[in-house]
Amino acid sequence: MTTKTPWMRFLKNDMLKAMYKVLKTIIPLIILAVAVYFFRAPLLNLWARFNISYFPCAQPIGYTINSFDSRFGITKDQFMRAINKAEQIWEKPLGKELFAYEPEGNLKINLIYDYRQEATVKLRKLGLVINDDRASYDALKAKLKALESAYAQKMALFQAQQTIFQKHKTTHEAEVNYWNKRGGANPKTYARLQEDRVALDAELAELNKLQDSLNNDVDNINAMITVLNRLAESLNIDAGEFNQTNEERGGEFEEGLYYSGPDGQKIDIYQFDDNDKLVRVLTHELGHALGLEHLDDPKAIMYRLNQGANTKLTANDLAALKALCKVE
Repeated sequence: MTTKTPWMRFLKNDMLKAMYKVLKTIIPLIILAVAVYFFRAPLLNLWARFNISYFPCAQPIGYTINSFDSRFGITKDQFMRAINKAEQIWEKPLGKELFAYEPEGNLKINLIYDYRQEATVKLRKLGLVINDDRASYDALKAKLKALESAYAQKMALFQAQQTIFQKHKTTHEAEVNYWNKRGGANPKTYARLQEDRVALDAELAELNKLQDSLNNDVDNINAMITVLNRLAESLNIDAGEFNQTNEERGGEFEEGLYYSGPDGQKIDIYQFDDNDKLVRVLTHELGHALGLEHLDDPKAIMYRLNQGANTKLTANDLAALKALCKVE
């Protein structure tokens, strides 16, 4: 029989105590590491928002392209070049890097195609060139009134032809049923009924063609109203008669939108007429990403509306940027 000496028991106790101390240190670290791994995205977002709020311009904001819709008619490389131009508009006056592309950047930039860009494309196909001025607004409003008038006349014609068609169809079907109950029509009557059927098919085809034209007119009318609302906002014109369509789609027309919240930061771009407009709306939203608010200067990049064609900072833009970044 083997017995344990006191020094062996002492050694075992020391080993257990040492292991306990090691485990006491390691287990919390493992738990912390697991928590950081599973919650790394929210933690990174929280850290980025903290830096922007308390240490603006201290380090570049990492961005990446997230959603990209090719229906805008530009390539991803062209979109990236527009973003680069936009970030340089903020960086050059300070001689400092404020943004940096990172494949896993916290700021996600999205190109989202919806009714706003669709309206721009439709008007372009109609041969309408829209500038941000009162002349374009008045010209487009006149074209809208003319199209609405033509639509009303076409609708009246459609409804009249539809009534006639239904009458012809009802009469034809009643006669067919009549002869079917009697075992069939004689050859002469049958031939006439067949001719009637062909005529009805032709009437229906004409109605469907007219219906397609009416639907196309509705799309064009809605596109014009969408762009008129945008112009009205840019030019500070009361467009109450067109606002119902805008309200149904969520209120004020927005070409771009910056969002910062618990689930991250993002810039959504919805509409632009050309590359200069794209650069300008990107510049505006990147300004928000830096922490800049709207300015009252209508010519400023940070004015609440994306109006004008300038892609340079105004004195007010520059003053706001220097104040934010604490630069003399």
